[in-house]
Amino acid sequence: MKKLPRLLITMGDVAGIGPEIIAKAWPKLLEVGSPTIVGDAGWLRWALDLIKSKREVSEVREPGEVEPDQDTIPCVSSDSSALRNISLGKVSAAAGKAAFDFLCEAIDYAMAGKTDAIVTCPIHKEGLRAAGLSYPGHTEILAERTGTRRYAMVLYGNGLGVMHVTLHMALRDVFRHLTRDAVAEKIGLLNDLLPQLIDRIPRIGVAALNPHAGDGGLFGDEEAKFIEPAVVAAHEAGIDVTGPWPSDTLFVRAKAGEFDGVVAMFHDQGHIALKLLGMGKLVNITAGLPLVRTSVAHGTAYDIAGRGMADEQSLVEAARVAARLASQRNMQ
Repeated sequence: MKKLPRLLITMGDVAGIGPEIIAKAWPKLLEVGSPTIVGDAGWLRWALDLIKSKREVSEVREPGEVEPDQDTIPCVSSDSSALRNISLGKVSAAAGKAAFDFLCEAIDYAMAGKTDAIVTCPIHKEGLRAAGLSYPGHTEILAERTGTRRYAMVLYGNGLGVMHVTLHMALRDVFRHLTRDAVAEKIGLLNDLLPQLIDRIPRIGVAALNPHAGDGGLFGDEEAKFIEPAVVAAHEAGIDVTGPWPSDTLFVRAKAGEFDGVVAMFHDQGHIALKLLGMGKLVNITAGLPLVRTSVAHGTAYDIAGRGMADEQSLVEAARVAARLASQRNMQ
């Protein structure tokens, strides 16, 4: 029998839906990998009670001590005293710090070869900031702790991957971060990632920044100055890439199957389009890391935390994609 990849599932912000979606997803997680939770055992037990599950939580010191099964959920759990008084749906410095610690612990295990992939539940940016941590999200923490300089966030679902040249920043700051090198780097990273997901040479479309791709300079010249030269250089290097295309038509063409991947210029340009195409099946992937990391494609959902209505589908899909990427790496 083929051995399933080892997965570490980080709990994220315990004031959100992380514990709940882990509890709900557990049986399906076992179908794609061998999962261990990195989080708080007390909050995981609370989530199991919430959904009326009889499963047991086994506290372990590190991954691999206990084999997961239908009845037993291994959890690498640290001192939970700071999390006892957390209020659901409320920004908390303690929850923000714990989410950061869960992630860092998982990264360290991955770098030490004690897991094949990390799958993350959502963190809250205000929680991180309340804890004195200035990171805008998971991606930047992962890059810093692994010493990665070339990395990018990808949303993937329904056979389409979208990578972003700029990510968590104010829209006014996007323009000064767009360069030919930045666009070219993301084209290359997406071209490296997609074959592991679709088993063929990918076809990549690059989005314009301005309406109508600038309309010959009438609405901006970023296409001519930065984006087109990067596309030409990537094409000459052997990548199947075209653009820049107006984003209002590019995503329609991608949905129709013309492209396997899209390089978007900024966060919402890629996120809105892909989430409209299928929120529940989307996965967040960090490309360029020395480890495999995927995540749910949604936030902490403070508004529904603790109500038993959170949807675990994105977590299950994130685990499935993580297992696939891990298997691909192990074959190399």
